[in-house]
Amino acid sequence: MLPTRSTRRKFGTALASFVSGLGITSASAKALAAGNPQAKSVEKLGDDGKPGKTASFIMPIVRHNGLIYVAGQGAHDDRPREQWDIGAHTQTVLDKVKNLVEHGGSTMDDVVQLSVFLAKIEDYEGMNKVFKSYFPNGGPARTTVAVAALPGNSLVEINCIAAVTR
Repeated sequence: MLPTRSTRRKFGTALASFVSGLGITSASAKALAAGNPQAKSVEKLGDDGKPGKTASFIMPIVRHNGLIYVAGQGAHDDRPREQWDIGAHTQTVLDKVKNLVEHGGSTMDDVVQLSVFLAKIEDYEGMNKVFKSYFPNGGPARTTVAVAALPGNSLVEINCIAAVTR
């Protein structure tokens, strides 16, 4: 049995090398992209939905193959930490996410996946109260995790993926 596995593995490796050497895979990918209007290049957009500056370290919106990817958004609260409120932070963050989703060509109803990062898991219910108001027609697939710390003086950070609808 061992020689058969070894032979199959060798054959598979040799075939992959041969096909790769012929350039068939890259030619096939180009042919598929040319015949598929959905296979567009990656568009990196600023927070206004227009092409982003090439020198930007992180693009807030990336659009590709009928989806938009929204970079993580935080509340960036400059007030003293004891004045921070999960409800206010969640509203600020979801307003930013909504703005970016709309500038990217979608709506909150078309968000398909969302990741929530909380500085404290104890804020889960407070975040959910605000979250529900942004998704009255049912929410997207979602992951919520607590993390050790978030950048930008925020109790919550959210990123998402949405289907492009316009």
